[in-house]
Amino acid sequence: MGGEAALRTLGTLLASLVVLALTVWATAALYFDFPVAKLRVPLICLYLLAIVAVWIASRRYSSALITAAIGFVVILLWWLSLKPSETANWQADDQKTGWAKVDGDEVIIHDLRNCDYRTELDYSCSWETRSYNLSNLKHLDIAITWWGSPWIAHPILSFDFGPQGHVAMSIETRDLVGQSYSAIRGFFRQYSLIYIAADERDVIRLRTNYRKDEEVYLFRTTASPEQARGLFLQYLDRLNQLHQRPEWYNALTNNCTTNITVSAAASRDQRPHWDWRMLLNGKGDEMMYEKGQLVTDGLTLPELKARAHINDAARAANDDSNFSERIREGRPGFGAGQ
Repeated sequence: MGGEAALRTLGTLLASLVVLALTVWATAALYFDFPVAKLRVPLICLYLLAIVAVWIASRRYSSALITAAIGFVVILLWWLSLKPSETANWQADDQKTGWAKVDGDEVIIHDLRNCDYRTELDYSCSWETRSYNLSNLKHLDIAITWWGSPWIAHPILSFDFGPQGHVAMSIETRDLVGQSYSAIRGFFRQYSLIYIAADERDVIRLRTNYRKDEEVYLFRTTASPEQARGLFLQYLDRLNQLHQRPEWYNALTNNCTTNITVSAAASRDQRPHWDWRMLLNGKGDEMMYEKGQLVTDGLTLPELKARAHINDAARAANDDSNFSERIREGRPGFGAGQ
């Protein structure tokens, strides 16, 4: 009997945790994503009252669990039906979504962003059309930005086309006017996903010269020219997909790091190899170092990272037309012949 009682207690505890988890998610989805703000709290109260009422009436956890599960499924189906907007009051730096045309080795990127900043929030953006030849793409670099927590970072890939310059690709949330990023809201349907094709000086200088407390590190990857081209074409595919059909950003399933991983695997006709550091992407440099994906010049990771820090160099280069060259001077992997 003692064993049976223990199993019943364990089953009740597990059922309670399931009910709690389903209820927390459902109420949070209603709170953040229900379109009529005035109805959010009343709907949450009705949902909670229904679960409590069923439990009081039946005195069975199984009934409460079934009610919570049904309510969860109903809310989940509604939540999945929500579609991101194609037209909205976007912030000036998110006004347009880039798109590209590929014809053999020739690539034309339309609406490539090139913002000129006076302060972080005071800027003018140009949306340019630029042409590139895939045969010029020799290197793939990655800039990683940290702020606050060492567990969270933002990666930006930069494709080096030699004489044609660099194309930076930053996967971000597409923000409405007055909207700012929230880690909690990032798990719900609050932000559209955007691939920003940009002038490297735009997305790097914003983080080194104008935002406070952001530290940027620039690494050369070990990707071959063929691998860099394959990944670049995958990025262009996603760029065009999102231009035609917007998607929701999700901090867990559809963010900057998961998209890089999926695209990198697709470019090699492989399945993604998941690593916990894809979610806690502040450890992304550690993951890439361990997997041999960074040019190290024989340095330990702390030594490499110290040499890869570019904030001072970016501030010194500022609006120099040779910004990309200057932030790479003397850094591992960027010497002559590399």
